[in-house]
Formats: sequence, structure tokens, C-alpha cells
Amino acid sequence: MLLEFAISNYKSFVDEAVLSMVPAPKQKGLSYSIHTEKIGGKNVKGLSCAVIYGPNASGKTTLIGAMDTLKAVVSRGNICDAPPAANKNRASSQLSLIPNSSSSRPGPVRFRIKFVEGGSVYEYLLEADLGSFADDDYDREVLEESLSVNGAPVFCRKPDSIELNIQPIKDRLAAGLEGKVDAVVDLAVNLSPTDLFLTGVFKTFVSPPVASEVLSWFDRKLLTVYHADRVRVLYRPAKMATSTPYIEGAVNEAAQAFGISSNAVGYMIPEGESEPRLFSLFEGDGVRGRVLPAEDYESYGTLRFVDIFPLVARAIVTGATLVVDEFDASIHPMALMSILSVFHNDEINTKGAQLIFDTHNPVFLNGNVLRRDEIKFVERDLGTGNSQHYSLSDFGTSGPGGVRQGKDYMKGYFLDRYGAISDIDFTPIFERIVEGRGDAHNGK
Repeated sequence: MLLEFAISNYKSFVDEAVLSMVPAPKQKGLSYSIHTEKIGGKNVKGLSCAVIYGPNASGKTTLIGAMDTLKAVVSRGNICDAPPAANKNRASSQLSLIPNSSSSRPGPVRFRIKFVEGGSVYEYLLEADLGSFADDDYDREVLEESLSVNGAPVFCRKPDSIELNIQPIKDRLAAGLEGKVDAVVDLAVNLSPTDLFLTGVFKTFVSPPVASEVLSWFDRKLLTVYHADRVRVLYRPAKMATSTPYIEGAVNEAAQAFGISSNAVGYMIPEGESEPRLFSLFEGDGVRGRVLPAEDYESYGTLRFVDIFPLVARAIVTGATLVVDEFDASIHPMALMSILSVFHNDEINTKGAQLIFDTHNPVFLNGNVLRRDEIKFVERDLGTGNSQHYSLSDFGTSGPGGVRQGKDYMKGYFLDRYGAISDIDFTPIFERIVEGRGDAHNGK
């Protein structure tokens, strides 16, 4: 369960931005939106959903991309570049794209994430000097890396020092560590400036169980989908064939409920290819057994829904946090409302799964659908180009700017009471085009 994610000096987010999934105080209603887990005698609570609003180029995708980037960095265990990622988030593999492009001397990039896994609350921090924007030859360095468990620090690594506290995890240490702590500290101090302590020395010599639990959460419990492209690369059916499409029951049933033009959909690896593709199956007079590539027959919205549905199911079954950029692209709002209701359903969402996505659709700005602390905004200052993030619950409930439960959130948003909205007027541009003073109509 994700509790907090914070970034600073990441692209347009110069100042620290904190995406909090911790319920805001004094919020009433929609109690089913809250997940609760007892840890160390205390109730730790997290929201089941968060929907992010903001104009184009405000930083919504950047915020989601930052989660994807941290996941990628932790996965490979260093702050070096990697082959381009299949999900098109180039910043996750080419880290020189992260520093703010408007500053010649940007500060270090900082990530901080707090989550619940295996009955513990983990907080991991990573601060790195990546140089200036697009400087691929810069000598990068990890400036700070730390991990705490249930609020107690376990390690804090800096360029020339390492503070290691084994007491919070004394029952989960590597065999024989107690007599070799000094040697481990020496090894950590001499670690490559681009390597992570968590994935190397800590995992191997200090606490394999703790490191594995943290890394497993990043790998299996933080599901990030960057951009609105089809996401089939993230999903591979358990069974596969090369001659007859495999119809996965739940996926096909969901597709039919969503609305497909064929009789069924299934997965198959075409001859000469290595990755599965979605196919439409037809039954009827003259077409019995006919199989066609789904992209040749189904709508784009249907394809996106079928591709994303297995990830939604995986999140519900495993209690993962699913983070999707433009989740609603080409998908009808009623279908998304149904998915939101599943994450809010205590009888179905028993593992504490969470859904976070950005959108331009105002239909979710409804107090009967989402709590105020589940409605998030991203706004970008036109003067500085810097982005900031905040929640509807930050406005409070009293005074002229207060937002009370049950108020018309959608109306308030379009009246620009919450910010994160832009007034765009293309009229002057088209006037110049019509008058022949623009070149858009001369294109070939």
C-alpha cells in the first residue's frame, strides 16, 4: 500500500511535491475509500484511489513518470543509463532528461517513497546529482540513500560515510553479520558512486529478507503505466498457443461486458513472432472459426480496455498500487466508474489495492464518487514553468475558499476556484490563418 511519493528537481517539479495517499484529517463520508492495516499496535491508513487533474503540460504525466523512473532505477540498482524502456518513458532509461531544462545549475534530484509491505512501513529515499539537462557525459553520484522501517532508520548512505543501524531488523539479518559490521561499512563507503546500497551491499551482506521485501514491492506491487499507449507489453497470459487463440475467461468476459464487435477475444503468438497479440474470434454462418487481428476490427477504446484489464485484476488480487497515465483515454467514463467502484468495494478489494490516474474528464469531480483527499491537482506556473501538486482537501472547509463535502466540485473547478485549469483561446490564431497571415493552410 502506497502512503507517500515525493519528488523534487524532477523536470518541472523544482520544489518538493508530495503525492499523499494518507487520508487527510477531518474528512467525512466514503469510509470505504480507506484501507487500514495494523502495524506495531497502530492503524496505518491509505486511500484506495486518487485522480489527478490539471491542464495539458502541467506535470500530471511527469508525476506518474517519476514513479516509473524510480521503479526502473531501483530495479537495475544504479543511476546509470539503460536501453530504452518499452513503455516510452525515456527518462527512466536516460536520466539526463530528468533535471529541469530551464536551469543551467539544477539541484540534485530527490525521490522519497513510503509504503506498507509485509506488515512493515518502509520509507526509502534517493538523492542523486545528475548534472544539467541533457548532459549525458556528467559524472553522476548518489548523494544520499536511506531506508527506514516503521519509522526507525536502518541505513543512511552518503558519498563518504554510511550509518548502519541493525537493531530495527535484528531478527532478519544475514548470517554472521554481527561480527562483520565494520567490514560491511568499509565496503559500503567504497561503493561505486552510481550504484545503490540497497540493491547491492545491503541485499547481499546485511539483510537479504528486508531487501527482497522492498525490491519485491517495487517489482510486483508498484504497477506503473506511462502514457496512453497500449500496454500489452506488461501482460503475458499464463497459457499461450501459436495456432489457436487462447481465450482467457475473465479477460474475455470483461471485454464482452465492455462491448466488442466480435464473438470473443483471445491471445496468440503469430507465426514468426515472439510476443502475444490480441485476436478477434468470429462464429456464425460462413465465418465459423474466423480469426482476425483485434486491431483490425475492434475500436481503440476496446483494445485499451482489454489491455489494461489484466493489470486491474492483478492489482486487486495482489493488493498492488496501479498508477496509469491517461487511464480514461478512449474509454467510456461509465466503464471507469465501474472500475473505481471495484477499488472502493471492501468485499472485493480485500488486499488493499490502489488506483492512481490522471484525467481531463470532470465526471469524477463528484463528492459521491471520490473524497476530497482523493481528488488531486497539478498546476504549472506560466512564468517560472515550475509545477506544484496539491489536493482538494488542502482548501479546508471554512471561509470563502473552503470546499465542503457534497459541494459541486465540478462547477467549482470550471469556475477556477481550485486552479489547475487554463483558459485557452485559439481564435486569434485562426483569424490570422483565415486572413492569410498564417501558414497552417499552406501545408502539403
